[in-house]
Amino acid sequence: MTNLEKMVKAINTLKTDCQFTFNGNDFSTEEHFNNIKWITGIDEFGMAITVDTCPHSEITWDLLQEEIDKLS
Repeated sequence: MTNLEKMVKAINTLKTDCQFTFNGNDFSTEEHFNNIKWITGIDEFGMAITVDTCPHSEITWDLLQEEIDKLS
């Protein structure tokens, strides 16, 4: 399982059906976590509304890292 696959699985473990985008080919640091775009809705044109800061209190870098470590 790649680091990206672990990240997706870990996020979905912490919050089912969480929507986000991530541009990159690796995920292993807090800096990568801070580059996730969190989808909070859809605008009138059908485009995703995103924020840079995770709006989900159950997803923090530390908790995400714990879940990723479990998958290693």
